[in-house]
Amino acid sequence: NIIKNNSDWNGDNQNPWGGRSDRQRPSNFDNPFEGLQKLVKNFLPGGGRGWKGFALLFLILFSLWTLSGIYRVNADEQGVVLRFGKFISQTGPGLHYHLPWPIESVQTPKVTIVNRIDIGMRGAQNTGFSNPNRSMRDVPEESLMLTGDENIVDIDFTVFWVISDASKFLFNIQYPERTIKAIAESAMREVVGNSEIQPILTGARQRTEESVRDLMQTTLNLYGAGVQVREVKMQKVDPPSAVIDSFRDVQAARADQERARNEANAYANKVVPEAQGESEKIRRDSEAYQSQTVAEAEGQATRFVSIYSEYVEAKDVTRKRMFLETMEKTFKEMNKVIIDGDAVGGQGVLPYLPLNEIRRKGDN
Repeated sequence: NIIKNNSDWNGDNQNPWGGRSDRQRPSNFDNPFEGLQKLVKNFLPGGGRGWKGFALLFLILFSLWTLSGIYRVNADEQGVVLRFGKFISQTGPGLHYHLPWPIESVQTPKVTIVNRIDIGMRGAQNTGFSNPNRSMRDVPEESLMLTGDENIVDIDFTVFWVISDASKFLFNIQYPERTIKAIAESAMREVVGNSEIQPILTGARQRTEESVRDLMQTTLNLYGAGVQVREVKMQKVDPPSAVIDSFRDVQAARADQERARNEANAYANKVVPEAQGESEKIRRDSEAYQSQTVAEAEGQATRFVSIYSEYVEAKDVTRKRMFLETMEKTFKEMNKVIIDGDAVGGQGVLPYLPLNEIRRKGDN
């Protein structure tokens, strides 16, 4: 009875409260896809009736699916083709084709872009990757390292790298950026651990960077990562901030010590050769004096022997000659007045001797 009554009022187009409803339902209320069906029927020959229409529709869809396998690889990319998720080939820049999805798919990582990883410092996004313009903050757990002479150094550095083999980069390591970052930090700690702090802070930066780069590349090649490390750049190399003032005082003291040592070495390099030269001069003068003295003594001895031989042969003549030679040596540098006894005038006349003038000449 209830069903019948409901059908009675509904059959008269009445509402449940007994009133007549004047609102008409939309013609496509029962089939919302009626418009799409009409469009397909109009497109297909024969109004879409029969197997020919469905065959044509299938052919169109199959053609579109087949053409979806055309893809393009840009100049800065490398194509990696996968078949059911397994790597099968690599393609270079240009237009290529692969079997449509889901049979094959392609990935095109950029292989010419130089990527950047910062270690020991972070930007606003709290990551170590790729934004050189962000403000940086220090990360001590990454930057503090122990040197070979048991000192602590604070190093911030950046690694620049590119993809050398896209397939290895995509499939041999799960998290490439994290792996590269971990390898870079490990390599830097190993190189710093085998070095002293002073060369790292002063003149050995380039050698340290090259050693870290080579060690990173060796490790990445061992992993088959498909990555080439272009450069390792040390941004900041300082002692820890808590002791940097004391360290600078020590550095200043070492600089003063080095300067004093250099000055002492310069003074020694100047004085020692001079002293050696003076010593050599004195030694040679003494040798010359020795030779001269010995020669004179030998000459005197030879002369004495010669005179003695002559004296034995002619005593009076030799004695007189020796007397004259002695007088000659004695009066050689003296003022002399010679008086000839025969030239003096008569008896009792004394000659005049200008003794005062002779004395003055002797004093001059």
